[in-house]
Amino acid sequence: MNKKKLWLWMPVLIIVLVISIIGAIMVGSVGITPQLIIEVLLFKTGILSETNSSKAQQIIIWEIRVPRVLLALLVGASLAISGAAIQALVKNSIADPYILGVSSGASVGATSVILFGAFSFFGVFALSLAAFFGAIFAVMIVFMLARVNGKTSMIRLLLSGIAVSMVLGAMTNFMLMISKEQGGVQAVMFWMLGSLGGAKWSNLGIPLVTFCIVFPLLLLSYRQLNALLLGEETASTLGIHIERFRLFIIIIVSLLTGVVVAVSGSIGFVGLIVPHIVRMIVGSNYKVVLPLSALLGAIIIIWADIGARIAIAPEEMPIGIITALFGSPFFIWMLRRERYAFGEGE
Repeated sequence: MNKKKLWLWMPVLIIVLVISIIGAIMVGSVGITPQLIIEVLLFKTGILSETNSSKAQQIIIWEIRVPRVLLALLVGASLAISGAAIQALVKNSIADPYILGVSSGASVGATSVILFGAFSFFGVFALSLAAFFGAIFAVMIVFMLARVNGKTSMIRLLLSGIAVSMVLGAMTNFMLMISKEQGGVQAVMFWMLGSLGGAKWSNLGIPLVTFCIVFPLLLLSYRQLNALLLGEETASTLGIHIERFRLFIIIIVSLLTGVVVAVSGSIGFVGLIVPHIVRMIVGSNYKVVLPLSALLGAIIIIWADIGARIAIAPEEMPIGIITALFGSPFFIWMLRRERYAFGEGE
């Protein structure tokens, strides 16, 4: 039954994703037609030897809008599958990728760069690298606090994530308070709410490679993720080394989330609500949940970015505001329908 649902929804979401990509490339102060988009893409990829498009149109499409849409796709897909994996790991339907302190750690790193010029020796990569290292550092602290007698307690993991996030959030707020640069404070606030405005081809390589590594690893682990939903005892009887598998999931999910947050800032609710939507539609089999979550997450972020660009045009709204405006009502509705927690709504 799950395979039938997969083959039913997969082509639908792929079609919607392609339409969303074309629509996102069209949106902007300069009007672009779908025919022109396809022509420029074919020309830039070497399929067409010549094009009727102008140099300016090629720059707008290929250098500005396409990297932004591709980054939105990667961010949405990455946060969605990370959220799905974390929810299975902690067996908690309201967990998201940021529960491990990733977002707060990244914020400390990014704030130190924007306000005080830390890690300036990394040049243009200073912000992304500082945010990534901050995220990984936070996860390491959370994981060490959650270890008890050589084992990882899920309750301690959740509580440690909350505590570390609060401490790191306080550090970020302290740096904002002592800063005298109003422009820098605004830049930090904008980054913390998430934005894809800095998308470039050079920013896509690391997120793409990381996603292409982590997604197959999660997909190959779908049986173990399914078993975790049945409880630790059941998973153990099925031959799963619980502690080793937890560590494996924490490492790869933290890596993927840290890379994504480093290039896009903190974009909330995607990793929380997308897995829920998918499970409500197709059930709890992670062989189906993971690929559909990736597609739906990509679609949601692309459309959220479109909304962020046109809401207060010509200015740009942080994308995190858009996802919060639409994600919060869904989250409240989801809490009212508790039967849709792991598999209960099937």
